[in-house]
Amino acid sequence: MRLLKDRIARRLMQTLTCFSLLIIALMGVGLYYKSSGIIRVSSVWELLSTSEWSPLAGKFGFLTFILSSVYVTVLAVALALPVSLLTALYLTERAKSWVKKLVFPVLDILAGIPSVVYGVWGILVIVPLIADVLGPRFVDYTSGYSVLAGGVVLSVMIMPLLVSLFVEIFSTVPRDFREASLSLGATGWQTSRRVVVRKATPGIIAAVVLAISKAFGETLAVLMVCGNMVQPPHSLFDSCYPLPALIANNYGEMLSLPMYESALMFAALVMFVIILIFNALSRIILQRVEKSFKL
Repeated sequence: MRLLKDRIARRLMQTLTCFSLLIIALMGVGLYYKSSGIIRVSSVWELLSTSEWSPLAGKFGFLTFILSSVYVTVLAVALALPVSLLTALYLTERAKSWVKKLVFPVLDILAGIPSVVYGVWGILVIVPLIADVLGPRFVDYTSGYSVLAGGVVLSVMIMPLLVSLFVEIFSTVPRDFREASLSLGATGWQTSRRVVVRKATPGIIAAVVLAISKAFGETLAVLMVCGNMVQPPHSLFDSCYPLPALIANNYGEMLSLPMYESALMFAALVMFVIILIFNALSRIILQRVEKSFKL
């Protein structure tokens, strides 16, 4: 009976795993089917490499939206990563127990705040700050609704996730490693930087990948502060139009135009493929890093 239960549990877990993979495959097939209309009319390369967006004329170039998504995501991770990493190191290595009891509930609250609240905060605080304070120092004019605004708001949104993940990752590093480093004369900072962070590097990479995936698909808060202008951004102070904002703004409207729904489904397919490719590459890199640490 025990062996029978073991086989049933193994088969059940295999079935659920296959079902999860099937859902991903069905999503990809469904998006491709819904976007096949525009793919038959224009080549994929033409759709991805051109910036002209004129639905009335049947022109659908997605380069502007792709660049906007990439710029905002990269900026958000670049801003959030060092702050989150240092915060997690402090909480794990230096903070007293009362500080942890205060900070961890705050992180949970920040993680649970709806994205629209972050968007409103961005409109009320970040956009005016960029338009009236930062922008005039670097460019002639900016409305404040920009790549920088989207990156700042998005970085604040993903910080709670990164800090929580980093704390869990650093907590798994054995205490013996720290004590051995300190016994050899290393300072606390040297131990954190050269022992804790180095040992936790594979986990840090995995956490960053998760944060990038979340940031790339974020919609509402970014939509509210990026300006949503169909033009390639040339600086941090230019408006942009990420792919999620394109879909959220336009789906359900003007779908009577030929190929418009198919174009929006193609935008969703592009997001789907980019995230899949990025996660696959990150897993390959992560495996190589883990092997190098085992050697």
